[in-house]
Amino acid sequence: MKKLINEPDAVVDEMLAGMVDAHPDHLRRIDGTQVLVRADGPIDGKVGVVSGGGSGHEPTHGGYIGAGMLDGAAAGDVFSSPTGDEFERLVDAVDGGAGVLAVIKNYEGDVMNFETALELQAMEGAETAEVIVNDDVAVEDSLYTSGRRGVCGTILVHKAAGAKAAAGGDLEAVTAVAEKVIDNVGTMGMALTSCVTPEKGEPTFDLGADEIELGIGIHGEPGTERTEVMSADAVTAELTGRVLDDLAIEAGEEVITIVNGMGATPLMELYVVQRALGGILEDAGVDVWDSWVGDYMTSLDMAGVSITVCRLDAELKELLAAPADTPALTVA
Repeated sequence: MKKLINEPDAVVDEMLAGMVDAHPDHLRRIDGTQVLVRADGPIDGKVGVVSGGGSGHEPTHGGYIGAGMLDGAAAGDVFSSPTGDEFERLVDAVDGGAGVLAVIKNYEGDVMNFETALELQAMEGAETAEVIVNDDVAVEDSLYTSGRRGVCGTILVHKAAGAKAAAGGDLEAVTAVAEKVIDNVGTMGMALTSCVTPEKGEPTFDLGADEIELGIGIHGEPGTERTEVMSADAVTAELTGRVLDDLAIEAGEEVITIVNGMGATPLMELYVVQRALGGILEDAGVDVWDSWVGDYMTSLDMAGVSITVCRLDAELKELLAAPADTPALTVA
C-alpha cells in the first residue's frame, strides 16, 4: 500500500514536527517527548484540560489544543498508548496552579498509563481529576477495552470542558461538565474498508469487496455485524437508531450531532449521510441545535463513518458555542 511517509518508525515524530511548524501560534512540543501543549501555556489560575492516546486518529488529539479546548495532548505511536512518563510530562507542563483534568478514552493502555501519571503528579502535590469517555454504543468489550470504547464523542467532552475551564470554572466544575457530556453522548461507526498502518503496510483486517462492517472500532476492532454493502440511507438509519435507543432520546429533546469521517471518506458522502440523519431526527421530533460534518476522529485511511448524538441542556449549549481557537476546530 502506498503511503506518503519516509520511514514508518519516524512518522509520528515527523507528524508532530509538522504540526508545530504549521501552527506555531497554537502549539509547542516538550523537548524529547511526543507531547504537544499550548504555545502560551501554562495559563496561571486556569484548570488544565489534557487528553492523548495513540496516533492515527488525527486531528485527534493535538489538533484540539488551543484556547477554549485542550491545554495539551500526548501522542503515542500509531494505535498505541503514550507511556506513563509522557502523560506525566504532559500533566506537569500544563498545570497552572488550578489543577488538571485528564480526558481519557476508554482503552486499557490509555487508562492505565494516564492513571499512573496522575498518581505520580498527585504525590508531587498536584491536584488532578479524570473522566473516562465510553460513548461507543456498538460493543461492550473489545480487543482494547474493558467496557465500551471511547470514540468521537470525546471531542464534545474536550470542547465543553475546555470552555468551562476557560470561563474560570474550578476543577470540580470542569470535571462535572465533562461527566455531563459523557452521560449524554453516544456514537456508532462503520467501515467500508480496512485501514493500513505505516508499520504493516497492508490492511489490518480483511473485508470483502461486497462487505461492510457495522460497529467497528477506530483501531479496526471487530464490530457487531458484517453485512453486504448497504445504501447510505440504510447505514445512517442503522447507526442512528442504535445511538438514539442507547441514549433514550425522545421527541422534543435538543441535540448536537457529528457525522465523522474515518479518514478516507469524501465529504460528498458525509453530507449524504448528514442529509439522512437530519431527516431521521426530524421524523422523530428531535430538535437539532447544531450539526458537525467532517473528519474529527479518524482511523488512518479507513473508509467509513461514525454518527455521534449528544443530548443538550442550556449549560452544554453555552459551552459548545463558546469561542475556541485550535488547529482543527475554531468557534468564533
